[in-house]
Amino acid sequence: MPAQYVSKLLFDDAGDTPSYLDDLPVIRHLRRAGELAFTKNVTFFAGENGSGKSTLLEAIAVACGFNAEGGTRNFRFTTRATHSALWRQIRVIRRDYAPDGFFLRAESLYNTASYIDEVQAVGSYGGISLHDQSHGESFLAIVENRFHPGGLYLLDEPEAALSPMRQLTFLAELHELAKTGAQFLIATHSPILMACPDAEILFFSEDGISPIPYRDTPHYRLTRQFLENPDRMLHYLLDDPD
Repeated sequence: MPAQYVSKLLFDDAGDTPSYLDDLPVIRHLRRAGELAFTKNVTFFAGENGSGKSTLLEAIAVACGFNAEGGTRNFRFTTRATHSALWRQIRVIRRDYAPDGFFLRAESLYNTASYIDEVQAVGSYGGISLHDQSHGESFLAIVENRFHPGGLYLLDEPEAALSPMRQLTFLAELHELAKTGAQFLIATHSPILMACPDAEILFFSEDGISPIPYRDTPHYRLTRQFLENPDRMLHYLLDDPD
């Protein structure tokens, strides 16, 4: 298996950083460490809401030349420029230029689908407008038709579009593509997707960013506890303590 297209990020703290970025744990970690390495063809960003997973993924995507709202490097649509300036403060270290790639974020899939229709590129996505499919079907249509061996793919919370069964479908596609040289950086809360074999999970917390074994993630442990005894969990969550 080849080395990763994105093997490392270097952080440059020069210039003014918007104040809301200063408050993110990911920024504090990068400021201390100065870099972040990727050692696997599948890397998951895991952690609580607000830890900076999606902000960092977006910055990597923009620094690699992808459209900030999603799509390939050739997509040029924008509805509102809300992405952070973090991409200007990171330098992506790559072994090579990925010949193919896609940045896909859950909240802007509608806009991505609209652009595909506008430029009449539906044929490259299975021949059916993504707007004529469900959210999950359109997501999988992109994966099945536009994700190829040797590409670089950055995905923000892909599970938002997928049922548990379709998450398993995507997991199988993800694993096969990674074995043929594709690299994935994925921000997710899904304990199903994080089970991907030979993936690395980077856990974002107040203490920084560190690798974590799958079964040690709060996502796995909490989901397992709930499914093993939902009544007990619901009792603590919903019952009046009096």
